Amino acid sequence: MLITVLNQESAKGIFVQAQSYVSDKFGWFYVLAVNIILVFTIYLGFSKYNNIRIGGTNARPEFSNFAWLSMLFNAGIGLVLMFYSVAEPILHFSNPPYGEAGTLQAAKQAMNITYLHWGLHGWAVYALMGLSIAFFTYNKGLPLGIRWILYPLLGDRLKGSIGNAIDVTAVVSTMFGLATTLGLGIQNINSGMNYLFGLAENTTVQVVLIGIITICATISVVSGLHKGIQALSKVASVMAIMLMLFMLIVGPTLFILKSTVQSTGSYLQSIIGLGTWTEAYKGTHWMDSWTFFYWAWWFAWAPFVGLFIARISKGRTIKEFIFGVVLGPTAAIILWISIFGNTAFYIELFGAGGITEAVNTDTTTALFRLLEYFPLPYVSIAFVVLAGIIFFVTSSDSGSLVIDFITSGGKEKTAVQLRIFWALLEGIVAAVLLYGGGLIALQTGSLVTGLPVCVLMLVSIYALRKALKQYLIENPTDKIEVIETKPKSPAP
Repeated sequence: MLITVLNQESAKGIFVQAQSYVSDKFGWFYVLAVNIILVFTIYLGFSKYNNIRIGGTNARPEFSNFAWLSMLFNAGIGLVLMFYSVAEPILHFSNPPYGEAGTLQAAKQAMNITYLHWGLHGWAVYALMGLSIAFFTYNKGLPLGIRWILYPLLGDRLKGSIGNAIDVTAVVSTMFGLATTLGLGIQNINSGMNYLFGLAENTTVQVVLIGIITICATISVVSGLHKGIQALSKVASVMAIMLMLFMLIVGPTLFILKSTVQSTGSYLQSIIGLGTWTEAYKGTHWMDSWTFFYWAWWFAWAPFVGLFIARISKGRTIKEFIFGVVLGPTAAIILWISIFGNTAFYIELFGAGGITEAVNTDTTTALFRLLEYFPLPYVSIAFVVLAGIIFFVTSSDSGSLVIDFITSGGKEKTAVQLRIFWALLEGIVAAVLLYGGGLIALQTGSLVTGLPVCVLMLVSIYALRKALKQYLIENPTDKIEVIETKPKSPAP
C-alpha cells in the first residue's frame, strides 16, 4: 500500500493494465459462472433439499424476517445502490453499448442492463456462498469459515496449507471488495456534503471522511451483531423505504407505476440473452468497465457477504434462504431503481431535461440533481447523505466481523481488540487505494480478487450437492417440514 501512495502515476498504469488483462481474458468466464450459479440456486429452491433446515430440524431463526432481510441487504449492496440508482440508468441511456442514445429504446435497454447488474445473478452468488457456509457450519458441525465449503472434496486436508490459502484469499477478497464499495460510496457522500455545506470534493477530503466514518463503524462492530449491526441495518432500511415513498408521492407517480411493471417484465424477458452477452461479435470493450466489473465485484464480496448471511440465517430452511437472499433483495432493488431511475427518465423524455448532462459531468451528483427537481431538496439531500453514512457503517462493521470470524478460525466470539483492528484496517485499505489509484485501483482490486473466488464457488457447487445428498440419507425426516401443533383437548 505504501508503494501505491509513493508511486501514484506508476500504480495507476499498472492498475489499468491489470484491469484490461483480466477483463479481456476472463470476462466470458465471469458471465458463464454467474449463470451456472443462478441456475443451481433456483434448482435448490425447488429441489427435494429445500425443506432442510439450517441447524437441523429443531433450529429456529435468531432474527425476525425484517431484521434478517435488512442485515443481508445492507451488508450486500445498500451503500452504492442508493447513489447509482440514477447514475447508472442515465449513463446507459446516454452512452448505450449499442443502438442510438437518448431514445425510448435506449431507456428500455438501460433499465434492463441496470437490473441485470444488481439483480438475480449477483444475489445468487451471495446465496450459494452463504448457504454453503451455513450448511457446513450448522448442519455438519464445522467451524464458521470459507475453507470448509470444500470439505466433501478435500476433507481434513483443509486444516493445512490448502485451507489457509483459501482463507487468505477470502480475507484479501473481502478487503478489496469492501474497499471498492466504501471508496465508491464515500465519493457520493462527499458530493452530498459539498451540496449541503460547501465541503471541497477531492481525494484528501474523502480519505478524511473514510477515517471519521470508519471510527463510527468500529464503535458499531464493538457493540456486536445484535445491538450495533442489527439496529443500524433496520434504521437504514426504514430510511430507504421512506425515500422511496417520498419520491413515489412527489414524483410522476403514474409514470413510475406503469414503467415499473413494464421494465420488470422486460428484464425478465431479456435475462437469458442479456445475461449471457459477452460482446463477442461486436468486438468492443464496453463490458470491461460495466458487466465484467460487476460480476467480479459480486464474487469479490461473496466471502464477506456469504459468511455474514450464513451467520444470521441459522434456523431458515433452504427454501426460505434461497427465496429470501435471491428474490427478496432483487425485488427491493427493482423497486428502488425503478422509482429513481424512471423518474430521471421522465425528466429527460417528457420534462425539462438536464439529468443526463449532470450525470455525464459528475456521476456522484446524480441523485442530488434529481432531488433538486422536487420539493424540499435540501431536506431530502440531507436525508440521503445521512442514510448513505449509515449504509457505509453497516457495510464496514459487517465486513470487520466477517474477517474476524475467518482469521480466528471460525470462532463467533472473539476479542474486541481484533474487531477494532480489522475495522480500522478496512478503512486504511480503502483510503490508500482511493488516494493512490482512484477508481481504477478499486475496480482492479475487485476484478483480480474476484477471479479465484469465482473458481472456488464453481467447485463448491459439486461439494454442496454431494453433501446435501448424503445429509438426506442420514436425516430422512428433513425431507418434510415439521409443523408444530398443539395437542387437541380431550372430548368432554
